[in-house]
Amino acid sequence: MAVFYQILFSSVLRHMDAEKAHKLSFAALRGITAVPGVAEAMTRVLGPREPELTVHALGRDFPGPLGMAAGFDKNAESPRGLAALGFGYVEVGTVTAHPQPGNPRPRLFRLVADRAIVNRMGFNNEGSALVAERLHHEQDRLERQAGRAGRERPLLGVNIGKTKVTPEAEAPADYALSALRLARYADYMVVNVSSPNTPGLRNLQGVEQLRPLLAAVRAALAEAGRPELPLLVKIAPDLADEDVDAVADLALAEGLDGIIATNTTISRDGLDTPKERVTEAGAGGLSGAPLKARSLEVLRRLRAKVGDRVTLVAVGGIETPEDAWARIRAGATLVQGYTGLIYGGPLWPRRIHRGLARLVRAAGYRSVQEAVGVDAPGPALKVVSETTEAG
Repeated sequence: MAVFYQILFSSVLRHMDAEKAHKLSFAALRGITAVPGVAEAMTRVLGPREPELTVHALGRDFPGPLGMAAGFDKNAESPRGLAALGFGYVEVGTVTAHPQPGNPRPRLFRLVADRAIVNRMGFNNEGSALVAERLHHEQDRLERQAGRAGRERPLLGVNIGKTKVTPEAEAPADYALSALRLARYADYMVVNVSSPNTPGLRNLQGVEQLRPLLAAVRAALAEAGRPELPLLVKIAPDLADEDVDAVADLALAEGLDGIIATNTTISRDGLDTPKERVTEAGAGGLSGAPLKARSLEVLRRLRAKVGDRVTLVAVGGIETPEDAWARIRAGATLVQGYTGLIYGGPLWPRRIHRGLARLVRAAGYRSVQEAVGVDAPGPALKVVSETTEAG
């Protein structure tokens, strides 16, 4: 199957417009898993089933640490289909308070030589009201799929962002409206302040801007009757080290449940793709293999600051079980992928989970969770870091 996908990708998909290929592939997945019994059968075969893979995080039990990152299913059209591919959980969005078309096309590009993608989608989505309505119906389907497959319902994260036309000063209310509408359907919620494709959004990563935004979202969750819902923030790899530290300190001070590290990068350093092709792709966030080193570096820095007091979710450049294993040992309790699926094909989630289980056993651990943070910076490094900041 993996060989067949690589042939299909090389001969057909890579020559199609990337956004069109995504839509066709996702439509095919939705169609296949809509056939009665198919999603359940796929879940039984492809879903994480090794006991070593079970992870307890954010107050939930995840059947496997690898999840589908936000951006693939912006409108929550088929969490069932993605769960059926073998992901341990699915994060939908980014969803904004109001519908928006996103940026002009073309806006999605492959850099095949780097196993990377450039996107400047611009939070194109149908808005939180419609997505909430869809999730209301999807929840029942997810329950039925899980019951027939002999499993728990797939866990669902909801990623929210700022509507493009909303002024920065009104961002807290914009995020709060989405949180209010979507809280009842989420197992955890993510505040996305790190996409490079909404003007001014990354300014909200600053502590003074982020604190009132998080307070507004928490108030909305309480109003929705979900004050206990785990709340995470997603940050960019392009933050300076001192800003990463500031976010970590804020997470501790505000009692955040988790940090997702990292989103896409605006950097184009060290690419193998010819410069003219990179220029042709233009502005936007770069995902995939080129993020591997920086995302791991940010993760290690966060772990040194927060220890195990905040759940860390690693994303960016994860292609192989070894990549996922390195993130777990560096301090990530959960990991996510997106670009890895594009280049690896539909069996990629199963390969990652199966490979992780082998690595866990080979290292002598009883579970993947036992290995979280074993390679993380120790207390000595943490003290040095804090001393440097004080100086």
